[in-house]
Amino acid sequence: MIQNILSWLPFGSVPEITANDLNKKMQEAEVQVVDVRSSAEWKSSHISGSINLPIHRFTQDNIQALKLNKEKEIVLICLSAHRSIPAVRRLKKLGFNQAMQLQGGMQKWWGAGNPTES
Repeated sequence: MIQNILSWLPFGSVPEITANDLNKKMQEAEVQVVDVRSSAEWKSSHISGSINLPIHRFTQDNIQALKLNKEKEIVLICLSAHRSIPAVRRLKKLGFNQAMQLQGGMQKWWGAGNPTES
C-alpha cells in the first residue's frame, strides 16, 4: 500500500528525452505523446499530435482506452516535469517499457521554440 502511494510522488528520476530530440521524433512519427496536464492547460497550448489524459484521471482503464502501442516510445508531458514522473512509473508498471518524460516539461519545449497548437 505504502509503495503504491509513494509511486505517485513527483520526485525521483525516470527516463527522459530532451525537447529537441522529441521534436525530431515527432516529425518522423516515431513517438507517442501523452500530456498529463489539465484539459485547460492542454487546450491553451500543446504539442501537435499529443493526447491529453490529465494525471488525476490516469487510471488503468483510461490508459487502456488510449490504445497506446507498447512497442513504440511514449513520452509523458506536464508543465515542469513533475506530474509526468508518476505517469511514467504507472505506464512502466503496466508494461510500457519505453515510457519516458519530456525533460523540463512544456517549459523547456516552449523555451526551445518548438511548435505548439491551441
